[in-house]
Amino acid sequence: MSIEITNIQKFLDQASVEVTPGGAKKIEDFRALLRPGTTVFVTFLPGSDFKDTLETVKRLYAEGMKPVPHFAARSLPSKAFFEENLKILQAEAGVEEALLIGGGVTTPVGEFASSMEVLRTDLLQKYGIKKLGIAGHPEGSPDIPPAEVTKALLEKNAYSKASGIEMYVTTQFCFEAEPIIEWDKRIRAEGNELPIHIGIPGLATIKTLLAHATACGIGPSMRIITRQAANIAKLMTTRQPNKLVRDLANYMANDPQCGINQVHLYPLGGMAKSAKWMYAVLDGKFSLHDEEGFELSVEI
Repeated sequence: MSIEITNIQKFLDQASVEVTPGGAKKIEDFRALLRPGTTVFVTFLPGSDFKDTLETVKRLYAEGMKPVPHFAARSLPSKAFFEENLKILQAEAGVEEALLIGGGVTTPVGEFASSMEVLRTDLLQKYGIKKLGIAGHPEGSPDIPPAEVTKALLEKNAYSKASGIEMYVTTQFCFEAEPIIEWDKRIRAEGNELPIHIGIPGLATIKTLLAHATACGIGPSMRIITRQAANIAKLMTTRQPNKLVRDLANYMANDPQCGINQVHLYPLGGMAKSAKWMYAVLDGKFSLHDEEGFELSVEI
């Protein structure tokens, strides 16, 4: 087995995946798609009811997965609401890990305007959260100026050291490795020491990828789609994320200062296809391919 193949498998080892409560309702049993103990993030989208997130977390726990609920600061109605739900998550789903983001709403629905304000309540520690993800934006945030993004990231680095909570950065996805690598090196130079869980797109149609990318403010790497219009069919196949994965796997393996240590998979085209792709790679059912990164040896 080549070193590159091993690097790709190592890169995807321990990958987390993500599901919306609405998407979860379309899945009869997560055990039919995911291996036991898989880390599954559960979204809390603007305008949604946190009860749906809560019920999805409890279901994933019952089906043998490790659920990680999202908390969006600007969508939390109150400190009391936040505390009550943390209490339920700990008691009924054994939650020890969460993702805390600012949230994509302009006007806060309650008393929190930022994720730092939520952190400063110290409620996460009180209710057993030992590991916490925060948002990262390799191609910039559509809502926050770059200087403020840097300031917030450094504040969270300091908070992690002071609080003892194991924190990491979970990012939106990109289509190319270069912007991700440049971003990692830049924030490292600015003082980031938190490990990065890099977002990659699962298997999806171009329409789905474009819609999600536009909503998330993903910029420069959009050119990989627009400039390859003649090859658009290729991007709709199982090969779509492969070059990205190979490039990032090589970066992680060959740069000792690389901040990336894990993958977060966005199954935009459905959990079933993305999970099959991920497990095929982890099981070594692929071969290297110069143009596409690698090719699977099984049908998805």
